[in-house]
This record gives sequence, structure tokens and C-alpha cells, in this order.
Amino acid sequence: MSATAPITQDVMTIKRVLPDGPTNIVGLTRDAMHDALIAAGTPEKQAKMRVNQIWQWIYHWGVRDFAEMTNLSKGFRAKLADTFVIALPEVVTREVSKDGTRKYLVRIAGGHEVEVVYIPETDRGTLCISSQVGCTLTCSFCHTGTQKLVRNLTAGEIIGQVMLARDDLDGWPEKGISTADQAPRLLSNVVLMGMGEPLYNFENVRDAMKIAMDGEGIALSRRRITLSTSGVVPEIARTAQEIGCQLAVSFHATTDEVRDTLVPINKRWNIEALLNVLREYPKVSNSERITFEYVMLKDVNDSDEDARRLVKLIDGIPAKINLIPFNEWPGAPYTRSDKARIEAFAEIVYRAGYASPIRRPRGEDIMAACGQLKSATERERKSRKQIEAETGTGR
Repeated sequence: MSATAPITQDVMTIKRVLPDGPTNIVGLTRDAMHDALIAAGTPEKQAKMRVNQIWQWIYHWGVRDFAEMTNLSKGFRAKLADTFVIALPEVVTREVSKDGTRKYLVRIAGGHEVEVVYIPETDRGTLCISSQVGCTLTCSFCHTGTQKLVRNLTAGEIIGQVMLARDDLDGWPEKGISTADQAPRLLSNVVLMGMGEPLYNFENVRDAMKIAMDGEGIALSRRRITLSTSGVVPEIARTAQEIGCQLAVSFHATTDEVRDTLVPINKRWNIEALLNVLREYPKVSNSERITFEYVMLKDVNDSDEDARRLVKLIDGIPAKINLIPFNEWPGAPYTRSDKARIEAFAEIVYRAGYASPIRRPRGEDIMAACGQLKSATERERKSRKQIEAETGTGR
């Protein structure tokens, strides 16, 4: 397989056109919307202007009804309503943690469900979104990895997670307020760290993030979007070229033997192959460092030797190391490293010249912390005994 060949999975992706129904306009790129409007009878000379108008109504003002698009003629609005819908994933449940974290269970086409998490902080609000229903990577420390992959999310279902969270946060600007003049955003950052491997659904993730970054709509800076990958090596350079967002890597181990167990994709692209492509990552610089995510697992990957090996491995790569205390879940085969052990590990990394923040677990009481996401319906179908059997932790 060539280095530029797209990496995909044999999973179903729902079409944008619903059976015997209108096309969902949410998730269409500008070019796709332009073509769809022309196909629906919009004169070609008007199509670009109409795209700009509709785009602003949907992605800047957060409008959900064509009838409210008052700079369009009534006849054109009626035509739009006959041909298209403005549809977002359905919020099934909304839970709020004692620390303010919000977790949404959302239903998409076909009745499938994914989870979305909003994390408020003093200087920003970060939304963790999903890219697939379930996950195929089976990382042994991750609760989501115990759920079988069902399908990729469409671009509309991915950007729809951002839009429904802005709805809940009342985060759309008031009419007449420009992007530059609106108040500080409650939702200021997006991380693709929810359910699924984003680089196994590259095109839909790319299109959704292009919509999020479009200056006439949601207008998130590319530096405020972070894509996390477990190491789909052939798609990493493409991420910089076609999306341009920040990159995070689920690293978690310093030897192939351990990483093969923790992150099984390592058997396909090992640590050496991953680090080689990261050293050549087009966006990497001191101002745009790669984030290495490292979950702290007691007596597995948390020794001083691991810390020293880690800084040696990433030598020459502008990077920071996010140390993540393991978030336990029912039947988990690991336990969290002791606080003193995590701090000792962090100190070794820090003295080697790398930022080594220890992530504060958020939303643990509602199973919203890193590595805990899993759809509620899937959880309900499994007893603790079943989960233990699947993860090999039954006694």
C-alpha cells in the first residue's frame, strides 16, 4: 500500500439522502452544497451567493428553520424546505458531573448512539467528540474499545455534535453580532478524542472540521482543534495537509512489546514507524508541538525506566507529554498508578525539557473521563461478568 493511499475500514457510512426524504444540508461542504443547490434548481449564477447566505444562517447564527432565513425570498425558502432538512443528532440523555462536565448520549441515523463530552475550564471550554460508532482498535485500557465497531459517522453527524453542544450552552451569537464581536466562547476547543479512530474515517472528519474552521460560520481556529490518533501512520501527514489541526498521539508505552498489548495497532505500525512519520509531520514546530498522550497504568508503563526511555524515543520532536491517570471502568484489567509514581514520572520527563502536565480526571462520576466513553445502550446489554470475560479479567 502506498504512503498516500487512503486508509478506510469496511464499515457502513449512512448516505446523506434519507430514504424517500430530503437531503440533510448539515455536513455538506461548500462545494457539495453548491452542487446540491444547482441540482435543486438554483440558477448557477446565484448558487455561490446562496451558499454564503445559507452557510451563515446555519453555522454562524445556529438557525434550524429555513423560514427564518429572512434575506432569502419566501419562494426560495419554501423550495429549500421541500428539498433539504437541517438535522442534528438527537440528544437522548444529558448528564452533568459535580465538576461541571457535561456528557451527552446522542442518537444518529439507524438508531445508533455515541457519547459527547463538554469540559468547562476557567479559560476555555473543550468539547470531546466522536468519529465512529464503537471502535475497532481494542486498546486494552479503553472502555470504548470493548464496544464493537458499527460504522463511521458522517460529516453531518460529526459537526452536528459541535452544534448540539452550542445549542445546550446557548453559545450562538445574537443576531447582528459578528464572530469578532461575540462574547468569549463557552465552547472554544474541539478534540477528536471520543469514540472511534478519526483517521479511519478521514474524509468525513476532514469535511466536518473544515466546516468548524470556516470563518463565516463556527469559525474555530485550527489551533483549537486537536485530532487524536492511535497511530494510523499513512494518514498522519495527510492530516496536516488537508485539515491542518493540532495532532495528539495515543502513545502509552515505550516498547513494542507493551504497546502491542495496550494499543494493538502497533502490530501494524510499530513505534519506530510512528515516530519516523511524526518527525516529518509538516506542522510540527516549537509553537505547534505534537501531544503525546500517556495513560498511567500501575506496574505496566509507569517506571522511571519507562520515563527515561520515553524522552529518548521522542528526542528531536517538538512535543509535550500529557500524563493521564487511568480512569477505571467495570471489569478494567488495569489500575491507576499511584500519585507519587505519576509525579516521579512527570519529573523525569520535565527535567528532560518536555512539558509534562498531569491531566486532572474530569467527569468520572458520570463515566465521562478519558477512556470511559461507551454508549449507554451497549453498556446495558452487558453485565459486569460479560465485560470481564471479554477483557480476560474474570477470576
